[in-house]
Amino acid sequence: MSRALAILKEVFGYHAFRGTQAEIIDHVADGGDCLVLMPTGGGKSLCYQIPALLRQQAGLGVGVVVSPLIALMQDQVAALTEAGVRAAVLNSTLSSSEASAVERDLLAGRVDVLYVAPERLMTPRFLDLLDRTRVGLFAIDEAHCVSQWGHDFRPEYIQLSVLHERFPNVPRIALTATADALTRNEIIERLALDDARVFISSFDRPNIRYRIVEKDNARQQLLAFIKAEHMNGDGGHDSGIVYCLSRKKVEDTAQWLTSHGINALGYHAGMDAQVRQHHQARFREEEGIVMVATIAFGMGIDKPDVRFVAHLDLPKSMEGYYQETGRAGRDGLPANAWMAYGLGDVVQQKRMIDESEADEAHKRVSSSKLDALLGLCETAGCRRVRILAYFEESAGPCGNCDTCLEPPATWDGTREAQMALSCVYRTAQASRVHFGSTHLIDVLRGNASEKIRQWSHDKVSTFGIGKDLSVAEWHAIFRQLIAHGLLVIDHGGHGALLLGDPARAVLKGEQSVTLRRQVSKPGKSGERAGRGGPRTDHTATMDADTLSNWEALRAWRTSTAKSHGVPAYVIFHDATLAELARSAPASLDELAEVPGIGASKLERYGEEILEALREV
Repeated sequence: MSRALAILKEVFGYHAFRGTQAEIIDHVADGGDCLVLMPTGGGKSLCYQIPALLRQQAGLGVGVVVSPLIALMQDQVAALTEAGVRAAVLNSTLSSSEASAVERDLLAGRVDVLYVAPERLMTPRFLDLLDRTRVGLFAIDEAHCVSQWGHDFRPEYIQLSVLHERFPNVPRIALTATADALTRNEIIERLALDDARVFISSFDRPNIRYRIVEKDNARQQLLAFIKAEHMNGDGGHDSGIVYCLSRKKVEDTAQWLTSHGINALGYHAGMDAQVRQHHQARFREEEGIVMVATIAFGMGIDKPDVRFVAHLDLPKSMEGYYQETGRAGRDGLPANAWMAYGLGDVVQQKRMIDESEADEAHKRVSSSKLDALLGLCETAGCRRVRILAYFEESAGPCGNCDTCLEPPATWDGTREAQMALSCVYRTAQASRVHFGSTHLIDVLRGNASEKIRQWSHDKVSTFGIGKDLSVAEWHAIFRQLIAHGLLVIDHGGHGALLLGDPARAVLKGEQSVTLRRQVSKPGKSGERAGRGGPRTDHTATMDADTLSNWEALRAWRTSTAKSHGVPAYVIFHDATLAELARSAPASLDELAEVPGIGASKLERYGEEILEALREV
């Protein structure tokens, strides 16, 4: 491990490995296969980059990294090149002459780490090229893509088992940030990793603050959240990602945010390819951009300074939520995961599952995954405890999520649950038809609308028995009854509700029901619903001298990144810049001790950094 530590310091500028990194690197460098589960920002890339360098230095060959997205490959290669590593990529962005040059370097042993997409890897021509190349290891990034139960299944990943058959003596390392037990087992099976070691790091991202608010004018709530927590002193704002379910909602939200002073761009698969690529490039290269996107945007994002991820619609699963929120705060600095959620989200996701072309087994798995996410949304306990429990990890309350910072009140909702369940039963009994929550709430509140009279629901015994509760309070109750499985959404019934199996015990008085107290509605500004607690801005704790250093270093980094044609974070992460601002090194020796500054960057930028600090 002494050589691995030397590479860690000389190339990447860090003095010690974190968690299981050292054990993984030792195992792979020694020729072993493994599956690595490590959270985003946990240092997964070092687990294959350092073994690749070790094996190349030992004459065993190049490290080939299978990566699903062009943007990720470009970021990784740019960062490695800045660190002095001979990294290259083969993808569709290269001209034929550029690709030929990379292939010549590969055959001549002049490449340490090569990034390639799975589609290109599996072509006969590329496999033939590998046959003529000495390969030191294969790294399969975003390995959850191989699983049909994963949240981002990609059929081309299934073919990667051929690597084991064709190159049986080359070690393979598969990596992902998100996989439950079912997904892990399928990764092992499909990639033929039966004899591989499995390394599971903690899924905890302690720097992320989780907050889920009840949806009430979600766009206004989002704007209030950004303005309360993510504005900079110079009038700009942090980089962030806002996820929406539909393409139209992406475009409308981006336009609305822009009209309210937020530098927002849209991204979805239906956009013109050039516009989409331009927006992605701006998000990567510029600071203070908010990307409003469908889940088509995100996997493989290497931008470390995303300070918040927001959801205006409910994700499909806990894995999806964890993966998407994990794109915030990759640099380890404070970040927010914020979501607005309502009953309509639940109905919409259930309908999407029911109307999908998947078989019944897949629908059952999808429904159970969604139910786990609903449990997270409705819990009165710590959000982080719930997330970690899903991934089979135990933890105590974190003190850094909304339910820890502002514990919600709970109440005995057994009587009200019985009202709602009885109303579902009585209206269906009277009409031989099931109804959605809006209609049922009208019945409970005694709203004798035309539709109520049409179905004679003003004559059922539950008409008006819940008039003491507001519409919002009843919506919260119905949402929680669905999350508890007491009510289920009818297959193909346009949001109609049916009694779940546990409902009988509640109606008979054999089981009580504890519910979260409905939060009072915000004023017109949406300030209450948008507030996420104390600011997460890492500059808020800087004194005046440190802040001056920070601003000078940011200006230098922006200028340098522009001249090199790379994103600012490829030069240095915010975490490294913040430490430079705090410690204010006065010599190259002092500068070399700052985490994130390796030998190549010290030689290239050392004097410039010292000069920038001297001029403050």
